[in-house]
Amino acid sequence: MNNILSELKTAISYQIYETKEQLPENWEELGYQNIFLSKDYFEVLDKSAPNNMICHYIGLFEDQKLVGIAISQFLDLNKLESFGERDRCIKTTARKFILKNFASHVLLIGNNMLTGQNSFVFSDSISKSEGIKALKKASIDLKHKFKTMGKKVHIITFKDYTEHDIEKFAIDLNLFKNIYKYSTQPNMVFSIPFEWKTEQDYINSLLKKYRDQYKRARKKAEGIEKRKLHLEDIIAHEETIYNLYYHVAKNAPFNTFFLTKNHFRVFKETLQDKFLFYGYFLDGKLIGFNTLIKNGDTIDTYFLGYDDTIQKEKMLYLNMLYDMIAYSINKGFKEIIFARTALEIKSSVGAKPMEMYGFAKHSNSVGDLVFEKAFNSLEPKVVWQERNPFK
Repeated sequence: MNNILSELKTAISYQIYETKEQLPENWEELGYQNIFLSKDYFEVLDKSAPNNMICHYIGLFEDQKLVGIAISQFLDLNKLESFGERDRCIKTTARKFILKNFASHVLLIGNNMLTGQNSFVFSDSISKSEGIKALKKASIDLKHKFKTMGKKVHIITFKDYTEHDIEKFAIDLNLFKNIYKYSTQPNMVFSIPFEWKTEQDYINSLLKKYRDQYKRARKKAEGIEKRKLHLEDIIAHEETIYNLYYHVAKNAPFNTFFLTKNHFRVFKETLQDKFLFYGYFLDGKLIGFNTLIKNGDTIDTYFLGYDDTIQKEKMLYLNMLYDMIAYSINKGFKEIIFARTALEIKSSVGAKPMEMYGFAKHSNSVGDLVFEKAFNSLEPKVVWQERNPFK
């Protein structure tokens, strides 16, 4: 166990943990607020994090009382065979060169496998500004820790924050001084009105054009059987599941990790009914799947996969979105986090974009300059039109 305890001027100390087993017994006093900072979720990462990722968990203390919890992830991009193969062009080649040579070792305060503020939870006894200050100190200690392991951290980054979060951080104007602020694709969030109780309420709220889209998609999907898969089913179909996932992931415009083959199995074993896995079958063959995570009154969409030829013919992806909406309404959830990518189609079913921001600092001034100048040109740009499907 390699715990680091460091006193801060604010009287807030921090301790860094390598595994879920090392966490204090009362971790869940804060962890219950976000499943992605819970002991159960950390167990999933301990057992099945991507092969190029090393996770640490950070506890913040005030007079030995736990007042904050957070996650960090170290990414070694040199271990990736591909950063994404959809966009084969000079820009992709340049991105690969720069990432490999100037930004291959990235330390995040946050979770690179998710979209949204899943970095930390602080108690009411400390401000976000105080908590972030402590996490910045912890990130420097982690940088030194990786250096002793022969891994030089090129970039330290904090993600994903809303404009509202940043306004709170700005109470301390020096909190992210001289640190590059960046934004990527927005988080697509679907808010569920209180008065909606069934999927039909959603359908009734749509403009005719989008009701017609709904009907057309449902008709196209005739013949496809949707099944809720249990642990034994996930294990039985594990090879096909991974192939479907990997096909979608590898053809994304940009990747910084790939899931391990046992990831979904471990997720189901550990989170049980908080992790939902739905398979889509055609003539008895698994041709697609999607996953959902219950996080309080929010549903987080997770990874999915599909046979691309059938997806196009059967409008499978769009039907998955409608299924996620129907489930969330029927079960009384307040919102769905649809995350990044496929912005326009998510917009067409009613999700709204929420801009997300991060802060990044390179380990040296030259690298910092290269990273800042390269980021906007190399980040895959998506031109899309926001839709409003509701009356």
